[in-house]
Amino acid sequence: MAGRRHSASRHARDAESDPSRDLGPPADPEAVGRKILLDRLTDQPRSRAELAAFLTRRRVPDDVAQQLLDRFEHVGLIDDEQFARMWVESRQRSRGLAGRAIAVELRRKGVEDDVVRDAVEAIEPEDEEDAARTLVRKKLRSLTRVADEQTKVRRLVGMLGRKGYGPGLAYRVVREELALSAEIDDGLPDGDALAFDAEINADSE
Repeated sequence: MAGRRHSASRHARDAESDPSRDLGPPADPEAVGRKILLDRLTDQPRSRAELAAFLTRRRVPDDVAQQLLDRFEHVGLIDDEQFARMWVESRQRSRGLAGRAIAVELRRKGVEDDVVRDAVEAIEPEDEEDAARTLVRKKLRSLTRVADEQTKVRRLVGMLGRKGYGPGLAYRVVREELALSAEIDDGLPDGDALAFDAEINADSE
């Protein structure tokens, strides 16, 4: 073992002392950059700015990186408009985010403002309100032990605010959903109310 380490160390010193020693051909920057882009795009869709950052971190020369990005964009492998549309759909469906929060995420990913604006404006107001109501109803299941209504309002509105919803929509949806929840509770006999709470809690598990 010690002999192998000594041999490897000697070879390294020989290479340093003899610059003409053949260490094999240098890596082709274009081939390296192409592999990076293909690997990253295989994982998930990416914005052009994200991919450019990956190339920079791997020290692909700027001129080579720009040529590769332009080529990938020309053949449709990089498409910020499509990426933004997919991101909006995914984040609204999976996280219930409002357009304002999604826009912040897209800008952080380097998507240009006009592309972000077009993608976010495609969200229908009705769909955004429905998403807010779904979030409130889900959150209400964890607030069954909170008796104070103002505390519920504060927590629910705060949750919607963190998801990007404006205060006007947030307060209206929260008030309406709390009123609906109270009507449902008032319309049930005590035994049925307990069964109803148990069913809601089971759905949330």
